[in-house]
Amino acid sequence: MAKTFRPYDPDQTLLLPPALSDWVPEGHLARGVSDLVDTLDLSAIEGAYEEERGYPPYHPRMMVKLLLYGYCTGTYSSRRIAAKLVDSVAFRFLAAGNEPDFRTISDFRRRHGATLSGLFEQVLRLCRRAGLVKLGRVALDGTKIKANASKHKAMSYGRMKEKEAALRREVEAMMRRADEVDEEEDRRYGRNRRGDELPEEFARRETRLKKIQEARAALEAEAREKAAAEGKDPEAARPADKAQRNFTDPESRIQKTSDGFIQGYNAQIAVDAHRQIIVSQHVTPAAPDVQELEPAVVAIQRVLRRKPKALLGDAGYWSENNVKTLKKKGIEPYIATGRQKHGERFLPAPRGRPPEGLSLRERMARTLRTMAGRKVYSRRKVIVEPVFGQIKHARGFRQFLRRGRVKVREEWALVCTAHNVLKLLAAGANA
Repeated sequence: MAKTFRPYDPDQTLLLPPALSDWVPEGHLARGVSDLVDTLDLSAIEGAYEEERGYPPYHPRMMVKLLLYGYCTGTYSSRRIAAKLVDSVAFRFLAAGNEPDFRTISDFRRRHGATLSGLFEQVLRLCRRAGLVKLGRVALDGTKIKANASKHKAMSYGRMKEKEAALRREVEAMMRRADEVDEEEDRRYGRNRRGDELPEEFARRETRLKKIQEARAALEAEAREKAAAEGKDPEAARPADKAQRNFTDPESRIQKTSDGFIQGYNAQIAVDAHRQIIVSQHVTPAAPDVQELEPAVVAIQRVLRRKPKALLGDAGYWSENNVKTLKKKGIEPYIATGRQKHGERFLPAPRGRPPEGLSLRERMARTLRTMAGRKVYSRRKVIVEPVFGQIKHARGFRQFLRRGRVKVREEWALVCTAHNVLKLLAAGANA
């Protein structure tokens, strides 16, 4: 007896007009994102269109929903979002059947980048009102993320000087050769030839020379600014020969990672221990973490109007100034004073009152060796590192799509906003 299957007719017409919302189940992430965006203040974006004429633009609230849902699901490229509008029911539901092309999506993100990054603060305040932020213990950490540039497109200051001199010699030689050709053709054809047609090779060399000169001037300007900030003579300042500048994204820097060196940025987050909500975020081209502690604490206080009770950081954030800053603000610091070597055994936990005359470093090291200190500091990894795992591995954000410090900061803010949105919606679903 033949098996009976359920009816399957690809050409079957629908008897009633279809509703996209019927194809998105209750509790779906797209519904949560849509409802959440409907509560956000988008007046800054909407106001930008008030004086414009011409064909009506797509609704800003719809565009924000598409971007935020894209970042929540690891769909960051404007081209991929545009493709999803064709073959994803969730994206079609959020767009209500509209199909903005990738250029429209890209232009919207670029034009309203500053306002979109400000959504981080709105969502963070929603997380606080939902009870997801306690500001008891906050862990701070950074991760290196690739820039939209190759490290092979960078050149050191010393190499710039050598290459500039070599290119100058080549250009001068080609100029002399051009003059010789002109003189020869003048003798052969007369002096009525224009003589301003430049060989393609000459144009390429001049373009490379100009780029190197601009990069060298930028490095020299940075050296002068740094000298002035340190109270030194700016006119006498010169960049180190190893100082590098990338031609594709000049504001990115060479960053050391566990997998080698990359051309990228240092992305910072501070995470609340209660529900792994990101309470501050920023991006810097500087590789060291030590100077990023104070900006993170200032951002937390500015947005949430409160300060954490304790701040946990690895050895990259150690400095006496950072400890003093936290103490002055009434925040208990738990910052490692050095990295523990693999296989190294913990020293016995100290007992009793600290001895007199300990330096700030010695006092902090002793605090972290106590039973209570070890217990607190051991939570650092489980607070902040899983968040980086969720962003980089679960949602696949491993490289910035945009270039320049301002633009990558806007992009990182959207990434962190999406993380908090997912935590907020998950908490609502489990309530």
